[in-house]
Amino acid sequence: MPSEPSRSGIVVDEASGERHIPESVRADGTTRKAIKIKPGYRPPEDVEIYKNRTAEGFRNRGKSGIPGADGLKDQKVETASTAASNKNAKRREARKKAKEGQSDAPAEPSKEEPRVEELDPEAEKEKKARNLKKKLKQAKDLKSKKDEGESLLPEQIAKVIKINELIRELEALGFDADGEPKASNGKQEG
Repeated sequence: MPSEPSRSGIVVDEASGERHIPESVRADGTTRKAIKIKPGYRPPEDVEIYKNRTAEGFRNRGKSGIPGADGLKDQKVETASTAASNKNAKRREARKKAKEGQSDAPAEPSKEEPRVEELDPEAEKEKKARNLKKKLKQAKDLKSKKDEGESLLPEQIAKVIKINELIRELEALGFDADGEPKASNGKQEG
């Protein structure tokens, strides 16, 4: 059973999946043969025409009472179903099911929803200390360059000025000026 013909007259044979224009009779009584259509071909009659809403509104200005009111009426005419929108719809469905299942029994997190782990405060301190140690090393290198007589950029000079501040932050976290844990902390890196 062939499907409904498109604007260009192409029908799809549901049994075989082939696309063709069925045979027809000309005005003089002769028969026009059926034409097979190559897979993937879309004739110009079947291609949707892009309509620029701004240009369309400019052409139709003055026809409606309130400027911009037509755009509000026609805004939700038809939404095209794309692969991305289908994928997002599946994700939304999966999240809904996960929330429903989560209230009944604990479910394992899916690949799309990253697991939020409790962060160890000690590990956070060490991470921040490593970051500060790196900044301090860069600032000291810049200071030595400045002492040798090289000219520095304004942002580099600002880093040199912050050396004491970085050392204070390290000490507040329980680390010495070299970024090593203090002996009172009871923990040595190694």
